[in-house]
Amino acid sequence: MKYKLPVFLMLFLLTMYHGQTVRYIYQASVNPDSINLVTMKTEKTFLNVKGDHSLFISENKLIKDSLFTVFKGEEKKDKKSEKKDFSKLDVRKHAEPTFFEYYITKNIPGQKVYYHDKIAGKQIYYQEDRPMKWEITNVMEQQNGYPAQKAITNFGGRVWTAWFTKEINISDGPYKFSGLPGLIVKLEDDKGDYKFDLVKKIIIKNSFEEPDISDAKQSTRINFNGDKAALELEFAKNRRTMKDAAGMQNFGGGGRHGGGMRGGDHPGGGEMTGRGMNGDHIPSPNSDTSTPSFNNEISQNPIELK
Repeated sequence: MKYKLPVFLMLFLLTMYHGQTVRYIYQASVNPDSINLVTMKTEKTFLNVKGDHSLFISENKLIKDSLFTVFKGEEKKDKKSEKKDFSKLDVRKHAEPTFFEYYITKNIPGQKVYYHDKIAGKQIYYQEDRPMKWEITNVMEQQNGYPAQKAITNFGGRVWTAWFTKEINISDGPYKFSGLPGLIVKLEDDKGDYKFDLVKKIIIKNSFEEPDISDAKQSTRINFNGDKAALELEFAKNRRTMKDAAGMQNFGGGGRHGGGMRGGDHPGGGEMTGRGMNGDHIPSPNSDTSTPSFNNEISQNPIELK
């Protein structure tokens, strides 16, 4: 009996450890002008490691996604939500902009990397198909408080220099970078556009995790931008249908001063405007949605040049 309690405590603590998330906080420095070297902008990014998996996400995106999840949960709980104006819950007012409008997950032992994004309210992702090929040098230096070793790789059209430490036995790092015999504590590219510095390590008992979206679209790295454009076109088509349906409704019912295709032109007509629970702008059905706005959401991820 005297051995059972220590064994039980050891198993309990082990379970607690695996149930926790270790968060490595990196200060990301980004050059907002890819042509000229201007003042670097900084923001916090997180590498959350839990068991064999990790999540890389910026602090600002984490806040925004957390708020989205809370608002959606509240909407589902309220059976009379259709009577509430959720369009006023503009999440973007509560979160700062980020350079990393996506998140990355990794299966650490299998060195599998997944890139997740969202377009027109739909989740889309792909598995990275380019394994990291590292050249590990014999150069040793103290970096961000850790004894670190230098390694170099060519990835996404940039030459990256990483400093990893064997004191933290995790083969991971910021963004898509992993595969070294230790955690990356410093990372920068040869063009001076991106730099990641490990500044802190904390334990999170109940960390926010990105929800597993069952209808997320799986793509490939090669087809990713094309698939995003297709989702944008589909969204524009659905909005066009909404517009036509709303127009027919207004034509039949009209406002207090009679019918018409533009109910918003008369008192009582109104327009379907505002923002949805996922933060996407819901335009008026009378607005022009025939041509989707191919903005920077479907452009090449700037951290990679090819």
